[in-house]
Amino acid sequence: MPAVTVDDLLTLPRIDTPASGAARPRPVRSVTTAPRAFEGEGFPVRRAFAGVDLAELDPFIHLDQMGEVEYAPGEPKGTPWHPHRGFETVTYMLDGILDHQDSEGGGGTITDGDTQWMTAGSGLLHIEAPPEHVVLKGGLFHGFQLWVNLPAAQKWNPPRYQDLRSGEVTLLTSHDGGALIRLIAGELAGHSGPGSTFTPITLIHASIEPGAELRLPWRADFNALAYVLNGRGSVGPDRRPIELGQLSVFGAGDTVTLAAGETQESRSPKMDVLLLGGQPIREAVAWYGPFVMNTKAEVLQAVEDFQAGKLGRIPALHDHGNVDPDTDPDSEPGADADADPDADGDRPGRTA
Repeated sequence: MPAVTVDDLLTLPRIDTPASGAARPRPVRSVTTAPRAFEGEGFPVRRAFAGVDLAELDPFIHLDQMGEVEYAPGEPKGTPWHPHRGFETVTYMLDGILDHQDSEGGGGTITDGDTQWMTAGSGLLHIEAPPEHVVLKGGLFHGFQLWVNLPAAQKWNPPRYQDLRSGEVTLLTSHDGGALIRLIAGELAGHSGPGSTFTPITLIHASIEPGAELRLPWRADFNALAYVLNGRGSVGPDRRPIELGQLSVFGAGDTVTLAAGETQESRSPKMDVLLLGGQPIREAVAWYGPFVMNTKAEVLQAVEDFQAGKLGRIPALHDHGNVDPDTDPDSEPGADADADPDADGDRPGRTA
């Protein structure tokens, strides 16, 4: 898991451990295990938020861990053209290369440690796929995609992109140098990440050395989530066990605590954790496939706009990859574009 690394962690700015009596540690409310599934053209994912109530996740909607998978030549896969409206997608590559393009003319390439931040806003069409040379030779593919909700007042903002390179990420360490903290967005102890967000959030990728503990200050008005990308350890003041593919939801408080186990697998010498926090929006959510709106009527309008071509047109060079408006364009379960947006599926078709 390369992402971005540092030879000597002690050269980085340090985050002081919050004083024990001055801050409330956040208890662990739940630990859940992500089920496995397939996305897009068939690449493996873990559905990190499966089984967790949207009210606990707010302002986050969805999180997929993509891979980790070692592709043979000819095997790498992506997603076909698909629409989005009403939220932001955050794609963070740990290993591998991914090209992305949209109907607004945006796009680019992200690789080890890069982040592609797309504000779908009022709507667009989008495609993500490994470049041809990667398809030909295969290789390691590992990353995640996070969906961040937008408040009703900002769901109609024009689409925009942020390509954040690995060298732009703010690098920090714990008080004893036991963890590398990659601050991608938000603020932590007076430090800021490069990601610009409409909804106030904090997004961190932390690598914790075996036996080390990481205790961080956390905004009391933010929720707090920790998803283990690799390795094993514990979360919370009671040191509840957690491992690869598990999500911890924290309760109220001022600090979050994680610790890596004394021993780790040889394949994963450290415990890698994705730490998420955000200011809850506390608005109704009508979610159907690639559309995250506030009401059923808005979702129906998004479907109709997509079918009418109002969310954009695929560039002529890519006409062979045109999406079928009568099927779910984002390979989301239960998302027939003509179906009732209140129908149940594995994750879309929900209202909250």
